[in-house]
Amino acid sequence: MNFFKAKQRSPGDLVRSVREAISKLEVGPPEARRRATEDVSKNLAQMKALLFGDGDPLPELVAQLAQETYNTDLLLNLVLYISRLDFEARKDVAQIFNNLLRRQIGSRWPTVEYLAGAKHEVIFATLKGYENEDVALNTGMILKEMLRHEALAEILLYSNEFFSFPHYIEDTTFGVSCDAFANLKETLTRHKPMVAEYLEKNYDRFFGMYSTLINSTNYVTKRQSLKLLGEILLDRANFNVMTRYIANEANLKLIMNLLKDKSKNIQFEAFHVFKVFVANPKKPPQIEAILRRNKDKLLNFLKSFHNDKEDEQFSDEKQFLIMQIQGL
Repeated sequence: MNFFKAKQRSPGDLVRSVREAISKLEVGPPEARRRATEDVSKNLAQMKALLFGDGDPLPELVAQLAQETYNTDLLLNLVLYISRLDFEARKDVAQIFNNLLRRQIGSRWPTVEYLAGAKHEVIFATLKGYENEDVALNTGMILKEMLRHEALAEILLYSNEFFSFPHYIEDTTFGVSCDAFANLKETLTRHKPMVAEYLEKNYDRFFGMYSTLINSTNYVTKRQSLKLLGEILLDRANFNVMTRYIANEANLKLIMNLLKDKSKNIQFEAFHVFKVFVANPKKPPQIEAILRRNKDKLLNFLKSFHNDKEDEQFSDEKQFLIMQIQGL
């Protein structure tokens, strides 16, 4: 048994050691860079041990560590250089980051306040992690934790960087694409009143971007985007946005075309958006004209639409739409 346990290094020492080692990851001979990578890994493991502890971590040490990460811009550097670290160290970065994000003192979230104050680039660097498949799921995990906090979700939503989501969803591998879409959904559904206000203020730009996802040639992207669109439109908080969306002829034509998609699942998701157009008791004249013009085709289509689906709610909704269209 070892009675001479190594003395626990102070939070300040650990943070300084990580910062120093990070600065050497891209300079010097390969051997020096390898040693720097090892140093980062070793010190991150000690930081994680300090934060999580064997039992209850010591609050004063956690507070010191958190403050040192703020003072040295360590959180930004960990995200920027995460691809240079080894596999275990990348996982440690995500765990350390998320532990600090969850740290609460009374009603305050110190790390959230730090990021929301003057460190918006940390949020954007985390999103940009989707450009590197090797680290995308690590940075995606951090981004997901950030988005739990309205102040950080709002910063991302109102930024130009938000509009890079379609690229990360469309032009990456399946795993990265799914993670990026999950975080897009989180951004648009967690903080409802804030998102509703954003969508009203940025309606044209947002739906211009979102239509690229609905028109995607990728089956998964198209299906997920349609499903999320239905959720957004049917959410009570988004009533004004829904009213505007279902007054647009181009939107109705798009959804009617998707009702005829070769995929039954996409047809089904399109149905849930289509029903919002039809169920509107105050249809604008141009929308009612399109529905009336296609009345017979729509009735024939709906009567044989997904008759094999054993879903009572769906059957009731379909019957309701048939009655609404018959009454035009």
